[in-house]
Amino acid sequence: MDENTNNLLKQTKDFAAQCIKDEAQALLELIPQLDEHFEKAVELMFNCKGKIIVTGVGKSGHIGAKIAATLSSTGTPAFFINPLDVYHGDLGVMTPDDVVLALSNSGQTDELLRFLPMVLHMKVPVVSISRNAHSLLAKYSTTHILCSVKKEACPLNLAPTSSTTAALAMGDALAIALMKVRKFKPKDFAQFHPGGELGKRLLTTAADVMRSDNLPIIPKEMHLGDAIIHVSKGKLGLGVSLENEQVVGLITDGDIRRAMEKWQAQFFDKTVSDIMTTNPKTVAPSTKITEIQRIMHQYKIHTVLVVDEANHLLGIVDHYSHDLVRQGKKI
Repeated sequence: MDENTNNLLKQTKDFAAQCIKDEAQALLELIPQLDEHFEKAVELMFNCKGKIIVTGVGKSGHIGAKIAATLSSTGTPAFFINPLDVYHGDLGVMTPDDVVLALSNSGQTDELLRFLPMVLHMKVPVVSISRNAHSLLAKYSTTHILCSVKKEACPLNLAPTSSTTAALAMGDALAIALMKVRKFKPKDFAQFHPGGELGKRLLTTAADVMRSDNLPIIPKEMHLGDAIIHVSKGKLGLGVSLENEQVVGLITDGDIRRAMEKWQAQFFDKTVSDIMTTNPKTVAPSTKITEIQRIMHQYKIHTVLVVDEANHLLGIVDHYSHDLVRQGKKI
């Protein structure tokens, strides 16, 4: 390996940093390009009664496929088709209720322009994204979103780099704007991502992860010396007191430690009722794990009790239950 190549290899981090800076700058320069045409595009897509059909060729096609996936997962039904496939029957999926989102950096892509007359004949609205507001694609679109970069991150200014990043960001901008207009909530996202970590957390309930076997039940009349043994055996660091099968109190190992420090020699004369929390935090079996996490964070606790409408103890959810959800497991 010659010395020049060696020197270049030592500069690879600098090359990478410059590429990222160039692409980041290209993205920032998109902001002034947002105008009433972008607003019109969001309006068309929001009011679409069918689906968003995303199309593009080459690199624009790859970006289009990702945009279609993002739209679909954020509440806007969409899918990608290659304009070349239209000539082999794929046009049959299109209806006048749809909206076409067409991507072309130049706005002059031949395969896309040959596809356009068929779309216009069906009176399907077209939203286009390109760098050229005077291109044929822009001219025949219902609305055109300008997405222009001054230069590519490629040192030769040839390989699509900044331009494809910009197109991807503009697609994300459309998806996020539509999410805001639709008032898209985390629970909606979970429905589109049931298999992912977020979906698991948003769809999993207390009933799915609670511990319901061998619960540490201790009478409120029990002396604290005996309660220590029961709390330790339960392996949850707590004990629950019931009266007429209803929850009346909760003690934790922390309560026991504080009681020992407070009463010292008199500790063994005290009972569970002397230190128990009489209004412990409880949730219904249908409570989502995300809500349980919020409760634990707000009240700085590690455990909640799961009860029915009559305050009967059904189970216990602790932090360990959350860890299992994050790992995609069930108790």
